Amino acid sequence: MSDHTSKQFDAEMEAIRSGVLTMGGLVERQLARAIDALGEDEDTRLIDTVAADEQTINQLQVTMDQQCAQIIARRQPTAVDLRMILTVSKIVNDLERIGDEVKKVAYKAAGIRGNEPLTRMRYFDVGRMATGAQSMLHKTLDAFARLDVGSAAEVVDDDDQIDLAFNAIMRQLISFMMEDPRTISAALETVFIAKSIERIGDHAKNIAESVVQVVKGTDVRHASAEQIRAEVASE
Repeated sequence: MSDHTSKQFDAEMEAIRSGVLTMGGLVERQLARAIDALGEDEDTRLIDTVAADEQTINQLQVTMDQQCAQIIARRQPTAVDLRMILTVSKIVNDLERIGDEVKKVAYKAAGIRGNEPLTRMRYFDVGRMATGAQSMLHKTLDAFARLDVGSAAEVVDDDDQIDLAFNAIMRQLISFMMEDPRTISAALETVFIAKSIERIGDHAKNIAESVVQVVKGTDVRHASAEQIRAEVASE
């Protein structure tokens, strides 16, 4: 590979890494708006903006996938570079899926208005869970930017807290529905919101696992948090 070609290849690799961070920033902004929708009275403009963000994120996914495919076809990368390209493709898919779940949160928030106990749950328990997922997403994108496997392993641990929060919310919702069947409709909307937030945490965890894979060269999908920490600590 000539020096000129090598510089072009480096620029293309940097472009896809930067593209991930750009897309991640848009998803973070979209999630922040959805959290606002949980904590405020219905604002159709806010919900419409979340939907518009999701369309932009979808288009970025298509663009990024095309860029990755072109690099593979034209440059035939190997080893670490190929691993990075394949990892970028996986991360882009997870970001797009997060965007889908965020849109669901914003739209479902309107379905739990007017019910006092569930409104309080939306403001506090569900809101805290969403903020936790937001923190995971920010941390995992930062881990990718710096290729920091230590931070990536922390995100995997954080996902356990999101799962615990989801289970606690489910127990509360079951109690509400058993005590007052009139809450069933609003409670089910809250279930859908909490499940979407739990999935956002799962996708953030997937991205963190991808960071470990690109740095360490080991596929840690389906590995336990303990196994991932051990892999991160290994030389």
